[in-house]
Amino acid sequence: MFKTMTRLPLHWQILAALTLAITTGVTIAPDADIFGISLLSVLDFFGTLFLNALKMLIVPLVVSSIVTGMMDLQPNTLGRLGSKTLIFYMLSSLVAILIGLLMVNTLQPGIVDGQPALESMTLSSDTESALAKVGVKGAADIAEVFLRMVPVNVVSAAAEGQMLGLIFFSLLFGYFLSHLKGSHGEVQKDFWRGLLSIMIQMTNLVMKFAPIGIFALVCKVVIMSGADAFRPLAVFFVTVILALMLHMFIFLPLILKYVAKVNPMRHFKALMPALLTAFSTSSSSATLPITLDCVERRAGVSNRVSGFTLPLGATVNMDGTALYECVAAMFIAQVYGLELTIVTQFTIVLIALLTSIGVAGIPSASLVAITIILGAIGLPLEAIGLILVVDRVLDMCRTSVNVFSDSCAAVTIARLEGEDGVLEEKRQGFQDTR
Repeated sequence: MFKTMTRLPLHWQILAALTLAITTGVTIAPDADIFGISLLSVLDFFGTLFLNALKMLIVPLVVSSIVTGMMDLQPNTLGRLGSKTLIFYMLSSLVAILIGLLMVNTLQPGIVDGQPALESMTLSSDTESALAKVGVKGAADIAEVFLRMVPVNVVSAAAEGQMLGLIFFSLLFGYFLSHLKGSHGEVQKDFWRGLLSIMIQMTNLVMKFAPIGIFALVCKVVIMSGADAFRPLAVFFVTVILALMLHMFIFLPLILKYVAKVNPMRHFKALMPALLTAFSTSSSSATLPITLDCVERRAGVSNRVSGFTLPLGATVNMDGTALYECVAAMFIAQVYGLELTIVTQFTIVLIALLTSIGVAGIPSASLVAITIILGAIGLPLEAIGLILVVDRVLDMCRTSVNVFSDSCAAVTIARLEGEDGVLEEKRQGFQDTR
């Protein structure tokens, strides 16, 4: 059976692990043990080990990918590529927020029998710890984004996972490397190409263990969450899921079909390992090595485009996060019976758009953004406790949307740049052979 599993394409292995994790999670009690050892601690060990392996790859892979992509670009190409990337990211995030706003106004999850649902809901017991984690944030904190773009110490930024500063440094390094002539330039370029090749091979090695890590991560979440926790927030949960599905399965495929002029189904197939990993890890950054591999090897996008768009997108392009921020803030306002004017709703849209870019690199990014929005519309920060119970599962879903949007940007921009062979069914390496 094990040999049969290893012969399956990677995305089928991950999907099987995901299905098994959910099935196992709903049938096992949180206090279950194996030979006297807590099952949750075993799952946590293997899940954390897999996440650590992915995070270990991020910095060298991102730096080598960006530098390699930049060093062969012409100055006019860089400006064109950058402008297209930013326009795509801003447009897709804005559309995601508007879809979320439409759904939350239509379904009104915070209203029960025509009345605000505050009396029938209780704050999560984790509210205080969550607020302590995110701290007191305001709209002015968005300005910190521009300071994080220029790190005081690039080594420290790499060690602390400050991806925005690392990306900025890598872009500058790659740009000036492209102007370096003679033997020094060739030696540098060979070094970075070699480093990128090594990191891709290391990524392939780590991904061989993805089914085990994903099983551990998802099984732990299912055991700890349980089905009962979702009942009081069922309508809110469904509202977010439906909005995410509209964006991921309607809007973005339309962009692929009519702008990139590629087959959306082939794109879903090519990105399946990355999407399932994003769902399991709840981290766009941790999924980045797999996203790069899928977009370049399976979808056929050049490193010139993917090396620029994907690391940047994993840091600043958060469609699912922006959508969730908007729906969560509107839901809390409905629960408290606050009537929001068009101007206030526009304020929520604007702050959600800015914070989805600005706080993406901060731990508990969505919670930070939601506290900023709550403060802007005059609601108590403790209200965030209303959504903590389902936040972890919804985080898994919105991360998948974030990663899918990044990949759509890479494919669309590659096609607009005139690249051929993108998502061709017969292209070499499209089929997963691992």
